[in-house]
Amino acid sequence: MAENSQSRTARRKQKKAKKKPTWKKIIKIFFIICLIIGLGVAGLFTYYIATAPDLDTSKLTDPLSSKVYDQDGELIADLGDIKRTKITFDDLPEKLINAVTATEDARFFKHPGIDIRRIGGAIIGNVRNGFGSEGASTITQQVVEGYFLSNEKKIKLKVQEQWLALKLEKKYSKEQILEMYLNKIYYGAGAYGVAKAAETYFGKTDLHDLTLAEAAILAGLPQRPSAYDPFKNPDLTKERMKTVLTLMVRHNKITQAEADEALKTDIPSLLVKEKPDPKPYDAFIQQVQREVEQKLEGADIYTDGLQIYTTLDKDAQDHVEFLLSDDANNPVAYPNDDLHAGMVVLDSKTGAILAIGGDRNYKNGFNYAIQGGNQAGSTFKPIVAYGPAIEYNKMSTYQQINDDKPYEIAGSNGQVIRNWNRTYQGWMTARYALQESLNVPAVKTLVDVGYDKSQQFANNLGIEFVDGKPKLTDAIGGADTTVNPLQLAGAYQAFANEGIRNEPYAVSKVVFPNDQTVDLTPEPKVAMSDYTAFMITDMLKTALSQGSSGGPARIPGLPVAAKTGTTNLKDVEGVKDSWIAGYTTNYTMAVWVGYDKDKRTMDSEKYVAHALFKQTMSELSKGVETADYKMPDSVVKVKVEKGSNPAALPSEYTPDSQIVTELFVKGTEPKKSSEKYDKLDPVSGLKADYKKEKNEIKVEWKYDSDKDVSFEVAASVDGGAMKVLSTTDDKKIDITEVSGDSNYTIQVTAFLKDDDKVRSEPQTVTVNIKEEEPETPIKPVDNLSAVYDPNKSIIDVSWGYNGPPASYEVRVEGPQGGTQMVNSKGIEISGNFEPGQSYTIYVTAIGKNGANQGSRSETRQVTLQIPGNQNTEPDPGDETDTSPPSDDENEES
Repeated sequence: MAENSQSRTARRKQKKAKKKPTWKKIIKIFFIICLIIGLGVAGLFTYYIATAPDLDTSKLTDPLSSKVYDQDGELIADLGDIKRTKITFDDLPEKLINAVTATEDARFFKHPGIDIRRIGGAIIGNVRNGFGSEGASTITQQVVEGYFLSNEKKIKLKVQEQWLALKLEKKYSKEQILEMYLNKIYYGAGAYGVAKAAETYFGKTDLHDLTLAEAAILAGLPQRPSAYDPFKNPDLTKERMKTVLTLMVRHNKITQAEADEALKTDIPSLLVKEKPDPKPYDAFIQQVQREVEQKLEGADIYTDGLQIYTTLDKDAQDHVEFLLSDDANNPVAYPNDDLHAGMVVLDSKTGAILAIGGDRNYKNGFNYAIQGGNQAGSTFKPIVAYGPAIEYNKMSTYQQINDDKPYEIAGSNGQVIRNWNRTYQGWMTARYALQESLNVPAVKTLVDVGYDKSQQFANNLGIEFVDGKPKLTDAIGGADTTVNPLQLAGAYQAFANEGIRNEPYAVSKVVFPNDQTVDLTPEPKVAMSDYTAFMITDMLKTALSQGSSGGPARIPGLPVAAKTGTTNLKDVEGVKDSWIAGYTTNYTMAVWVGYDKDKRTMDSEKYVAHALFKQTMSELSKGVETADYKMPDSVVKVKVEKGSNPAALPSEYTPDSQIVTELFVKGTEPKKSSEKYDKLDPVSGLKADYKKEKNEIKVEWKYDSDKDVSFEVAASVDGGAMKVLSTTDDKKIDITEVSGDSNYTIQVTAFLKDDDKVRSEPQTVTVNIKEEEPETPIKPVDNLSAVYDPNKSIIDVSWGYNGPPASYEVRVEGPQGGTQMVNSKGIEISGNFEPGQSYTIYVTAIGKNGANQGSRSETRQVTLQIPGNQNTEPDPGDETDTSPPSDDENEES
């Protein structure tokens, strides 16, 4: 029993021993993993620190100078080559030190170079929002980053930054580090360092003269120098100043009352009257700065010692700046000094920005080419209406659109969209509607293709609508969505490049001081089908060459497509904005002109945009081969009968004047021919009876057709001219009050009711009313002669006749032969006669009345040879009488 009990107890202990280690093993494994990770991180961080650059004190003297190169690799700007004013710590007033530290690093004078509390907060923020979303850099770290490291958001660089910050704090005092920081920062307007900034903006060379408001402005500028530039954006400057003052109050640097007093300051009243002189190519370099800041987060072109390779075409830029200047030789005439302009030139194939015109006489002010925006007017029609319709609905350039009346906006209490010329022309082609920039067809096209597809198409071209989707009036560029010339040129570039869009760019690559190279060239994307790009291009070529508004921008001999556009104020007559966007296979351009004041409008000034476009495109295209656009295989060119709806091919009877050539997406072209101009079948069974008792002729005929026709009845009396008597829908007519002493030839012709040009061959019947006269034989003509007159280049034929009423059949044998009937006793034969040619003229009298009607006389003939010397007097031919010609000859005649 004891053995059994012991055995059971031992077994229970063994089972417990097997269960007990599980949770301990998990803890042990977790600890080992953490230890391995910790050792790995420590090793990695040790490696980062070991590979960190040395603190080269020579680099702490001046900010690193960035250099900018054009598309040929030639230096165009050294952004560090600007006057600087260095200061020492003793030059800094307390209010400025407090403003800077409260804004950038509140515990600057307490931490050893890194701020553990800020790092902890940043770690939490980065875990929540991703690495790099929140920074914890102290002023010391910013000095280290600016002088020794790149701006990339990588763990390696942050570790090195913190390590070097600790080293810098051991080597230099806080006062020296703050000097380095404030001497290095770029404050905008070409000012490096706080001392130069104070002089540039406020005209103060002694920093102790700065007011609290001015110190707050300077402390807030480095975050975004361009955005907070008080010369350009005083309202944004005020908001940033308020933020700095709030931070100063929070950190007990000033009182709330002092902050409130400073906020009362009028920003423009603080500034110097004269803005700094612009730097070379300043409008273009502004775009360079924007791209570097957007694509390389944290990079500063003014302080980071970058090599920036751009797309600038110096010749194009110089010419653009010349056209926007007041140079006496400028061919563009400006009406006043208040008119503003902005323009952009792109490479059509790559989207590279070749030139930027920021404004007239640009002086680092508001850059109308790349900043802000205005309503686009009719330049939006290809983007919002016609482009999507071709792309998604495969609309042809012939597409029939009914421009019948003003278009009422649904749910607008009677508001309507009208054409600019207040006229409405009914059915028309899409090509003509765009050519004449008519509004009603454009909005109808947008409604037909749909807002979703329009949005997708415009988004592919870089156009974003204010509310996501376009509004009805976006089809005519009159809604809330606005664009600047860079955005509009970027959209048109895809039309110019067979549907392939390249995001416009000014910077191709950037090289950092550590030789790291970053390629910033955008990847091309398919924005639309090649058929859409080609068909819009073809329509825009027509718009420029034939449209009502394109005249001043036309460039003879250059294959260029373009669309103009204007906008109007609701309550004031006149043009507010004037646009033109266009392109060749080489260059794409967009130009805007207008006034700053909302209520000031333009008249003839609107054509300044046309002149800028024409002068720039003409100059750039000199000596450059400009290929025309080639039609892709996806497009077919088809002849269409004008007015057919749906489109129909012309028939063999369609007049040339009613045939137009238009473009169709392959597979959608018309296959059926129009029947509009086909000849109708003639009437049959035509008969006419004279009713002597009523003195009238009853005419009847038959006609079997499903077409809606009427009939024209005409009559000739005694061989005279055929005159229309009446038209009727019936198949009979009574001709009353006829002359009993005459013979009537009655003619009936069928024609379409809705188009009287479509007619049948006439059918005739003759009624003999005149009493029969004794038959007198028809006599032949006599005294037949033919004389050639070289002065008039005619053959004058004449004869005599003494017999019953007759007509005369004249048949000419010779190079310009033929047969015709005449009632007179002579005829003039005209033509291009050559010496030596021989002509034989046959004349036969044919009875007209009674029993003689249709009887033929003997034929007379005369032969004439054109003399060799055509300066001789007219030469009579030889008169010869012969017997009548054979039956075969009569049939041939």
